[in-house]
Amino acid sequence: MKQDNRAHTASEKTPLQEPDLKSKPLSSQKADVEKAKTEDQDEILGKAYDGRLVRRFMVYLRPYKKQMFLALMLVLGTSVTDLAGPYLTKLAIDNYIATGRATDLWQIMLLFLAVLIMGFFLRYFQAYLMQSVGQRVMYDLRVALFSHIQRLSLAFFDKNPVGRLMSRLTSDIDALNELLSNGLVSMIGDLITLFAVSVIMLVLDWRLALIMFVVLPFVSLISMLFRRFMRDSFRQVRTRLAKINGFLQENVSGMLVVQLFNRESRAFNQFQGLNQDYFNATVRSALVFALFFPVVGLLSAVATAALLWFGSRGVLEGTVSFGVLVAFFQYIQRAFQPIQDLAEKYNILQGAMAASERLFGLLDEKPAVEDPANPQQFDQPFRGEIDFKNVSFCYVENEPVLKNVSFHIPAGTSVALVGATGAGKTSIISLLTRFYDIQGGQILVDGKDIKSVRQAELRRHIGIVLQDPVLFSGTIASNIRLLDESISDEQVKAAARFVNASKFIERFEDGYDHAVKERGTNLSVGQRQLLAFARSIAFNPEVLLVLDEATSSVDTENEALIQEALLKLMQGRTSIIIAHRLSTIRHVDTIIVLHKGQIVEAGTHEELLARRGFYYRLYELQYQDQEISP
Repeated sequence: MKQDNRAHTASEKTPLQEPDLKSKPLSSQKADVEKAKTEDQDEILGKAYDGRLVRRFMVYLRPYKKQMFLALMLVLGTSVTDLAGPYLTKLAIDNYIATGRATDLWQIMLLFLAVLIMGFFLRYFQAYLMQSVGQRVMYDLRVALFSHIQRLSLAFFDKNPVGRLMSRLTSDIDALNELLSNGLVSMIGDLITLFAVSVIMLVLDWRLALIMFVVLPFVSLISMLFRRFMRDSFRQVRTRLAKINGFLQENVSGMLVVQLFNRESRAFNQFQGLNQDYFNATVRSALVFALFFPVVGLLSAVATAALLWFGSRGVLEGTVSFGVLVAFFQYIQRAFQPIQDLAEKYNILQGAMAASERLFGLLDEKPAVEDPANPQQFDQPFRGEIDFKNVSFCYVENEPVLKNVSFHIPAGTSVALVGATGAGKTSIISLLTRFYDIQGGQILVDGKDIKSVRQAELRRHIGIVLQDPVLFSGTIASNIRLLDESISDEQVKAAARFVNASKFIERFEDGYDHAVKERGTNLSVGQRQLLAFARSIAFNPEVLLVLDEATSSVDTENEALIQEALLKLMQGRTSIIIAHRLSTIRHVDTIIVLHKGQIVEAGTHEELLARRGFYYRLYELQYQDQEISP
């Protein structure tokens, strides 16, 4: 993980979440919910075959064109071995059995055996080669997708739930892999086989070949109807599966709330309804399959019966050899098998086209926040002076969150942002780290517009500590350094000691190598918070952002130690604190009071209390049972 590609955050949760949920009006929230419900269905639209998508997909196949060409040659070889069997049977009957030369049949038998062995090895190498190419292409696609997702702006993740992105990287990739491994080359082989069978039958006896050609239009009609029904059925299965995946992801990740509010039975009933819909759609899909194959089998039987009738008369009349008749029986079976296979492969092709459309749609997403063409560099040493000049910002058009906000933070000073929920406090942090771009005004850091520098360069100097810490699977040490090997073991331990995290870490038998489970579930909330502080301190940023009472989950003793550590950490470092408990920000140099996206007051704790304005009322609400003194 390259640390200079993102802010040195102490939690995976980003600053966008407060304004996204609380700053937007109720009407906008409802619109977003409805939009999310609609988008979550993952409707499969577009054509079953889209040449534009295929051409884009071919870009990923290009590095493996030699392997693909070899696989195609192996398929051609396999088709030849499959079609050689009936012809060898015809030769054995007409040239040896019918003429009484049965003693010479061993030559045909050896040739037949050689063809079977050759077909076995051709199939083996073709299957292995296509599976290998499929996995390599999927590897390249997954790397490209994950790399692209990392570069997208946070506004994109506001609109796209985690479950959908996981589906892109897993099930959609698997759909393309299935097309490569079992569909693409096999469909080409089926088409070649069908064409070759038709030619061979015409060469052997055009009159008997007409029997198959009379039946083929009916098979084609049935296949067209099958594809139409399967397209609708397949869409229903996929949309219902997407709903199940989204529901599972949401409820498993929110199991604490589900159990806390005794929502298990309601969640189960909701899941049962989604599961029932998926079951019904799958059953309907199975019914279409169950009807199609018997119908094709019936037409095959009709063709076989007609061949038996007309072919037998031809044999009796001497116009058709017995060997040709037997070969025709085998060729008819080989003609209908590709038709059935192509019908099955249609679903694979349709799924792959739908997956391609979604994957390339994701790859086409452009970051809402982009680096400048000619980025500037911060002067050295970096000071951390911050200026907001008439900054206006909104998440939804015509619904401003910040309105002409202006303030100045001298380098090395501390500022606290306070205000009611939705006042725009966290939005200021999101804009300072350039997770979003402003619609009006200017944000300067060390005198440079943050739009004129690379995002990585800006965030390299900023550390964030959030209230809800998120840890990653690995060790305690890897969670503190976040895979940045430039941070030594001694620096990791020093950071842990600085925030008093070393006490609980050293109680583990394996210490800093202690395994951390997903999201740190094997640690207490307080322990996770201490590691989050240690993580931020290990990166030693020049600007420190402490959000939403980041010490609220720590016990009283550890909170006092962390507050002391923060005071030391804030010395000589520009610090911005978002606080709900106003008693914790008495020590800051300046308090900025926000109300409905505007600055209404600014000053020290004592100055603001003396004014008896907005800050005084907030303080009075929190400590109404205590005496208030400036």
